[in-house]
Amino acid sequence: MIGFIRQRPLLTVIVGLILLVILVSSFPIIPETKQAVVVRFGKPVRVLNRYAPGRPIGAAGAGISWRIPFAEQLVWIDKRVQDVDMQRQQVISTDQRRLQVDAFARYRIVDPLLMYIRAGNEQQLTAQLRPILGSEVRNELGRIEFATLLSPERQGIMDSVRSSLNRIARQYGVEVLDVRIKRTDLPDGAPLEAAFDRMRTAREQEARSILAQGAKQAQIIRAQADADAAKTYAASFGKDPEFYDFYRAMQSYQVTFVGDGQDKASPTTIILSPQNDYLKEFSGHAH
Repeated sequence: MIGFIRQRPLLTVIVGLILLVILVSSFPIIPETKQAVVVRFGKPVRVLNRYAPGRPIGAAGAGISWRIPFAEQLVWIDKRVQDVDMQRQQVISTDQRRLQVDAFARYRIVDPLLMYIRAGNEQQLTAQLRPILGSEVRNELGRIEFATLLSPERQGIMDSVRSSLNRIARQYGVEVLDVRIKRTDLPDGAPLEAAFDRMRTAREQEARSILAQGAKQAQIIRAQADADAAKTYAASFGKDPEFYDFYRAMQSYQVTFVGDGQDKASPTTIILSPQNDYLKEFSGHAH
């Protein structure tokens, strides 16, 4: 053997390098944050450092492993939480508002074997999840009004989106952890101005309705109060006619000089003699 090495040093170095490459490739090192699908001639056969719910990253499973050189390939899959951004798109709410929505989802690959079978790799998985996310967000937001997106109810809506998306993502070996809206805008230009006009009109109609209801309630209360007062004054007329005359005179003065409480008194100047019967209550005695 030593003689062979001395006679053919170049060939020996080449053979040594080949053996070293085979040895190194036979015992791959699996990072703590990665899981690997072992593919033998295009067919997945096992998973190295597979994700397990509740087991922290860095637990048993990572480190040196083995494979058959050249016959088995490794497909690396991240164990950590990843995210996918939805393409910005237009959504029409139930009150016919056109919205430009940006959203994203956070997910983890929990079944790498199924993910490899359905998607092949992480890049293709992201490409397939992105339109699904956009479709679910568009469907859910299309069932609500625009104002709901500005209220605490939005969290419940996003939870519904996450549940719907998760049912589909499970087919790819993926668990969806969260779905959030990054930004919601009204379209620029004429649609935006039209939306503002509709919002302003709606608020004005609401204000008019509230004022009308208030005026109606005020009239009901005032009518009831006047009816009660009339009963009281009618009863007092038989007991003290002079007091009743005095009260009626005060009412007339109020309407004439101050107003009836609903409309202001007209700016009319009245010139009367101090001895006029209408002003008898101001003279301190009745004529």
